[in-house]
Amino acid sequence: QVQLVESGGGLVQAGGSLRLSCAASGRSLSSYDRGWFRQAPGQEREFVALIGWTSGSIDYANSVKGRFTISKDNAMKSVYLQMDSLEPEDTAVYYCAAALKATTTAIEYPFWGQGTQVTVSS
Repeated sequence: QVQLVESGGGLVQAGGSLRLSCAASGRSLSSYDRGWFRQAPGQEREFVALIGWTSGSIDYANSVKGRFTISKDNAMKSVYLQMDSLEPEDTAVYYCAAALKATTTAIEYPFWGQGTQVTVSS
């Protein structure tokens, strides 16, 4: 069974930083790309960032470019999302997801973590 576990969420003031982690356990995900998505109350889940596990390709949503950085640790099978210059509009539950081929579309990811809350106060 595949498990993705996010951590690192919390409450931060606008302009602050948080680092989210996504650890994988169970069935090997070594060949799976990873994505970060977020969902604010009453809104649809939206793409934030993705990284190709073997290709290393990276993409970001326009809303986070220049502020967020996605990275990975092959040995730890983990993916990270460094979030800087946070804004109240970044408040959401952040989810890590895995797929054979990362895309910006949530429905194309078969494996999801439980999510971690990020709250940015003004």
